[in-house]
Amino acid sequence: MSSALAEFKNLVGTKFEMYNSLFTSLPFHRVEKTGILLSLFLLHCEEGFRKEQSPAEIIESFFRQYTTYENEKDQIDLLFRFIQYSERQVVLFDALEDAAFGATHDMNGSGTLKQLQAEVIQSNAQQALAEKLKDFSVRMVLTAHPNQFYPSEVLGIIHDLGKALLRDDTVLVNTYLQQLGKTPFFKKKKPTPYDEAVNLIWFLENVFYHSAGNILSFLTNEFPGVVTEKNQLIRMGFWPGGDRDGNPFVKADTTLKVAEALRGSIIKCYYRDVRLLKGRLTFQGVDTLLATLEDRLYKNLFIPGYKADLSKEEITDTLKEIRDILIEKHNSLFLAKVNNLLTKVNLFGLFFASLDVRQDSSAHKELIEQIAEKTSVLPENYTSLSDEAKIKTLQSVDALVVDTDIDKDAFETLLTIQTVQKFNGSEGCHRYIISHTTSAVDVMEVYALFVMAGWKKEHLTVDFVPLFETIGDLQNAAKAMTLLYQNEAYQKHLKRRDRVQTIMLGFSDGTKDGGYLMANWSIYKAKEELTRISREYDVEVVFFDGRGGPPARGGGKTHQFYASMGQNIANKEIQLTIQGQTISSNFGTREAARYNIEQLMHSGISNGLFSSRTATMSQSEEQLLQELSDESYDAFRILKDDPDFLEYLNFASPLRYYAEANIGSRPSKRKAGKLNLNDLRAVPYVGAWSQLKQNIPGYYGVGIAFEKMEKEGKWNQVMELYQSSLYFRTLIGNCEMAMSKCFFPLTAYLSKHPKYGVLWNMFHDEFMRTKKYTLMLTGKSELMSERETDQLSIQMRQRIELPLITIQQYALTMIREKGNKVDSPGVEIFEKLVMRCSFGIINAERNSA
Repeated sequence: MSSALAEFKNLVGTKFEMYNSLFTSLPFHRVEKTGILLSLFLLHCEEGFRKEQSPAEIIESFFRQYTTYENEKDQIDLLFRFIQYSERQVVLFDALEDAAFGATHDMNGSGTLKQLQAEVIQSNAQQALAEKLKDFSVRMVLTAHPNQFYPSEVLGIIHDLGKALLRDDTVLVNTYLQQLGKTPFFKKKKPTPYDEAVNLIWFLENVFYHSAGNILSFLTNEFPGVVTEKNQLIRMGFWPGGDRDGNPFVKADTTLKVAEALRGSIIKCYYRDVRLLKGRLTFQGVDTLLATLEDRLYKNLFIPGYKADLSKEEITDTLKEIRDILIEKHNSLFLAKVNNLLTKVNLFGLFFASLDVRQDSSAHKELIEQIAEKTSVLPENYTSLSDEAKIKTLQSVDALVVDTDIDKDAFETLLTIQTVQKFNGSEGCHRYIISHTTSAVDVMEVYALFVMAGWKKEHLTVDFVPLFETIGDLQNAAKAMTLLYQNEAYQKHLKRRDRVQTIMLGFSDGTKDGGYLMANWSIYKAKEELTRISREYDVEVVFFDGRGGPPARGGGKTHQFYASMGQNIANKEIQLTIQGQTISSNFGTREAARYNIEQLMHSGISNGLFSSRTATMSQSEEQLLQELSDESYDAFRILKDDPDFLEYLNFASPLRYYAEANIGSRPSKRKAGKLNLNDLRAVPYVGAWSQLKQNIPGYYGVGIAFEKMEKEGKWNQVMELYQSSLYFRTLIGNCEMAMSKCFFPLTAYLSKHPKYGVLWNMFHDEFMRTKKYTLMLTGKSELMSERETDQLSIQMRQRIELPLITIQQYALTMIREKGNKVDSPGVEIFEKLVMRCSFGIINAERNSA
């Protein structure tokens, strides 16, 4: 047993059992009886599933054997109490894991900056490091994707509970558990986009501000002269308030309001630090400088209407002056504290996080068509023009659109970017992301819209970021970018933007479109090809990965993907989205954030410095992966095209209740109307499979592809690929994680269903097939056995959530039996059961949506 596993068992497993006993003091009705009955119910579920009973049979037999409840109202009341109790158990487990993070992870070991320091010194690579760090950075973009099922109040309690657990303060732990008992988990109304922004700003203030600042201070101290204030090694991005894609509630004034909140938040952080410095720097010549700076920050924060021309340079100049005085006159006393604040100001400026604006290409197309129809800015026949003719027309646009009948907010949004740049600095808002980019026209239409809104071409301080998502679009991405690079107007624009082009690649919709293996491989191949053509046109390409929490949405052990990239893929920067639940689970504490940021930084830096360790795949290896992906894609396409596929998910899972969970401002579908896979958002799609405990998007087609390779006598080649390619091992490792969170006995009652039984058996067969071949590849007897701490965490979490998934499936069964009609007697209460279970299940999974 490893030391990390031993620590986990002691600090998480044992303590969970111990503190779980405090739950009997929770302020719930008949709480002691609930706790005892829940323990019995858990054992009854385990036994029932072993006997191949359905959730309905398990619950009905439980009521007969262990309670005297005969009427439905009393029985449902007990199930709701089970949910309340289980939800709080999940919170306790989360807080214990957070508190034990430093003990269960080697904070100076593999993948950390301490290890990088040792590697650089050992290899005498200081000069190579200085060269790499000139333009390397990790940009983490916080998004408000609706997969954070904890309300902000509960996240606050987890944070405080973790601290109390770390100190073993049982009295305080008990107090927080009681607070938890009185704090609702379910919101009665949806959050606004501004609410979502405020919730995420909490993480910026309380976690990233400190962790990122400390990481850069460490690097500056350890590599003096190598890391300077010019190195922007860590960058924060922000989507709430700027992401309009499918969210009609985000308007131009929302963007402005969020930008103001970000500016106010970072000034508040500086103000706090300056006040702390004042308590230490009480020396002559320094105290007055600090007092003046404090006054300037205070007025910006607290005096309404105070229009100070505060700039980042004013703050840094004052701190540098203080630093010089400390060195010259005060023996460098408390110099480290001043340098730490200076590092943070250089890092976060007055913007804290760059606010990205995003919209779907179809919305721009619609707007352009209106302009062509109602104004003379574009030719009337624009829609019938060829792509080449459209681009020629768009690049020569030089007129404003003043027609008030045309989408006013869309144009105001484009001008809002100018306003944000004026107050927060040019980095405050400088990227416009175009979702579902299919061609060069999609980018040039946005370029033209900026000009029509009033931007001057020569002063267009905005980067246009195409987002390629579906398999077809990923395969066509290089062609689209080639046309852009060849365009004279866009070439001039790129020159003004230092010839840097950011391209976003979407894992979520790729998986939804082509299955797990094909989506990941298509993105890898797109990066290869885009790197090649960008170098050909002397453009520095930067890839921005749209990743979610689970492997099916590009999550899992993310840093390993970046460490495994070959030298034929641009690695100047690492950019990725950090979404909802992943923010709190991977970056919820300063320790966890520091560790995970360091893992990302290490993977990118070491990949560049020690490239010999990550061999670029050979042509034969790529060919084998292409064959595997093609076979997997064919299998997934058969499944996706089955008319019952989406109906099965809607029938068996809580998919239709996602929109009612009030966890996000964004609708669960892009467009109203009949449910279809194209318009269904990836979060509810993947999250529904996760609650069903089938996780189809995380492995389906992999087993079929492996079986085909074995039949063709290529299994040894697959084994060799697994041994030689870190990229392939990472793909399979994340696949293992998705399968480890499956539990098919939950839905085995559907195996004989007259309509959906065939599909259930297809899913189960592919799960068993993929598991069989994965274990053959790894040479292990269990999934994830090489990551034993993660494996134990998943197993313990699955035990906590077993009552919840059982109750949810039971409630769905009852809804179907009552005719699926909203006005049927008793349907509404079962629908509430379904939704309430969702919270505990998703939270227990930590990266399930």
